[in-house]
Amino acid sequence: MTPESASGAPTDGARADTSEAETPDAQSASGKASQPSDPGRVLLDSTGIERSLTRIAHEIIERTEEPERLYLVAIPNGGVPLARHLAANLKQIADLSIPVGVLDTTLYRDDLLTTGARPALRRTEMPSAVDDHVVILVDDVVKTGRTIRAAMDALMDFGRPKSVQVVGLVDRGHRELPIKLDYVGKNVPTRDDEEVCLRGVDGGPLTVVVLQRPGGRARSEDASFGEGEER
Repeated sequence: MTPESASGAPTDGARADTSEAETPDAQSASGKASQPSDPGRVLLDSTGIERSLTRIAHEIIERTEEPERLYLVAIPNGGVPLARHLAANLKQIADLSIPVGVLDTTLYRDDLLTTGARPALRRTEMPSAVDDHVVILVDDVVKTGRTIRAAMDALMDFGRPKSVQVVGLVDRGHRELPIKLDYVGKNVPTRDDEEVCLRGVDGGPLTVVVLQRPGGRARSEDASFGEGEER
């Protein structure tokens, strides 16, 4: 397939940023070297992501008795380009035109009464009801499972699906709820003080990177998430 036609994501393999050798120009006036930003450790470049999504598309076709009832629902923000990639793959593999929805889970989070902050709402774009469809939730990085649970609750506002399955591009463990992924791009055991995120959501090559959180502090699942962050 040509992923660019489906989601705008180029097919070139993404390369991890590398820190250049320090030059005299990089020295500060006090003689101390400037510190380069941490580019993170690349888990999946765009080629690896596309390979994973192609494999998952084949698995979906093999496991679904009525593939014409499939309905992809992306969890923003990272799940959106991934769901569009999957839809394009399914079109190429089985000539299926699968609806793709976007479902905001913000108001279904389990921390709304405890954080005291007003969360930012994201867009919801559901092209139709989900009644009698095989709904596949698509997320980028899955950690505790709380966002997947919230997505399942939100989904019920759009009908009664025949079944609900879950795609996670990266499963990093640390479950707090008994949420099982049906399709996984890559299982990556990580430390809780690391952050795993999808870059390139708003354009450019998609990559999955691991970052060390400042001070080694673990970020709560209940935090307000930015683009492509794990939940």
